[in-house]
Amino acid sequence: MPQAFDLRPLRSGADTLFVVLGDQLDRASPVLDRIDLGRDAVLMMEVEHESRNPASHRQRTAMFLAAMRHHAVWLREQGYRVDYVHLDDGANTQTFASELGRAIRRLGAARVVVVEPGDHRVRTEIESGVRETGVELEVLEDTHFLTTPDEFAAWAKGRKQLTMEFFYREQRRKLGILVEGKDPVGGEWNYDKENRESFKSTPRPTPPISFEPDAITREVIELIETRMPDLPGSMEGFSWAVTREQAIEALDDFIEHRLARFGPYEDAMWTGQRTLYHSRLSPAVNLHLLSPLECVERAVAAYEEGRAPLNSVEGFVRQHIGWREFIRGVYFLVGEGYGARNELGAKGTLPEFYWTGETDMACMRDCVGSVVEDAYAHHIPRLMVMGNFAMLAGVEPGQVADWYLGMFADGVDWVTAPNVVGMAMHADGGVVGTKPYAASGKYIGRMSNFCDTCRYTLSARTGENGCPFNTLYWDFLIRHRETFRQNNRMAMMLKNVDRVSEGDRVEITVSAKKLRQKLGVTAT
Repeated sequence: MPQAFDLRPLRSGADTLFVVLGDQLDRASPVLDRIDLGRDAVLMMEVEHESRNPASHRQRTAMFLAAMRHHAVWLREQGYRVDYVHLDDGANTQTFASELGRAIRRLGAARVVVVEPGDHRVRTEIESGVRETGVELEVLEDTHFLTTPDEFAAWAKGRKQLTMEFFYREQRRKLGILVEGKDPVGGEWNYDKENRESFKSTPRPTPPISFEPDAITREVIELIETRMPDLPGSMEGFSWAVTREQAIEALDDFIEHRLARFGPYEDAMWTGQRTLYHSRLSPAVNLHLLSPLECVERAVAAYEEGRAPLNSVEGFVRQHIGWREFIRGVYFLVGEGYGARNELGAKGTLPEFYWTGETDMACMRDCVGSVVEDAYAHHIPRLMVMGNFAMLAGVEPGQVADWYLGMFADGVDWVTAPNVVGMAMHADGGVVGTKPYAASGKYIGRMSNFCDTCRYTLSARTGENGCPFNTLYWDFLIRHRETFRQNNRMAMMLKNVDRVSEGDRVEITVSAKKLRQKLGVTAT
């Protein structure tokens, strides 16, 4: 029976190989305008190493490979010669460096062109593959993004602190989005104060659109389940957008059904409600199936047409042209050593329940369970539940970053490293955030209903029934209080620590040590 996807490596030569990576599936990519259809070729590579280092969620792996194969078919339909290396190609040596070198020699290419990778390691591997064959390499700016690394570096030069809010305001002015002259539409740049509502009763949002896997995607799923059955996560219910057309449908669905209520409830959580009013567009945007600017323009149009309030639209705009661009700028500004930073000296092991969701903490069970089952959670479970817990427990940041990179459908190193090492773990010395996002169980109790069914007591700080977030929160502040003593934004927290009696501090410290041992976070 013929396969649904029949593209194979080319047999005839190519003067130049234009490399298209799995997170660069942009139909407006700068490489496409430069290809001589008769003499050059597009090279796309499925590399098993990318699914195992770190271990990648089944759905993340399937989404990447299915999107790549659909994009390759589209390229061929447009007349491009596509050299496609399959995961199950018998000669596949399974690294970007080796596969690129093999393709260069097989096709006799004299030159390689690639858009700037969103992972320092991948850039190094491509350089290695090219260097071993002695051909020329050209690296192009990624025009999917709205700010180049050089532009961000120029903005950051001379600043004592990189503050996203200031960067975001300049982005709004530069792009002419929600501004009147130099001032913000509505009089405020940021509506966060209006966007922190929690639910008083069960929310009933319209679920996001889902996409039934077609023949190409089904082949990918079968390949993964057969070749890499040990990958983490569940494949059941796979429904991610894997084509440009599906991504546009997903954007339409969000604008119509959830954007209007996105703002007020963007920080809220609810048992079993993984998406709420969020878009779930980040995987499609990070694969470059959607551009950030088209997402923003659609949201702004909804505001101008009276279909969505300003606070919801502004929050969505800020995610795309503010935070997303800021995080990428930081990634390239800091450079290759970013992911290894560990300013708080945390050395603990990531608990096993991060891979299974099996824990008696209701909040962690629900949030991690969402990741294991769907490769997804919105930004507050990521930051204030799963990330917060790892930081408080003293888990080594690199392990946490690897988990986020592999387990989330939208995981790409440029976004994961700053968001996890910098924001969630506060391990970058304050480059991304001026203070750690540390919170006790009270925050989770305020923003969710998780605590209603939890076996732990939210008001208790220690003891058999004390909320683990409370124990670890106070222990974290006690352990690092001298480190944070000079941080003005930590002053109130540290005053509370100073009021704790010596006896209570000892009790907290002992309880936290026992808890870390129980969780398997063995070294701190």
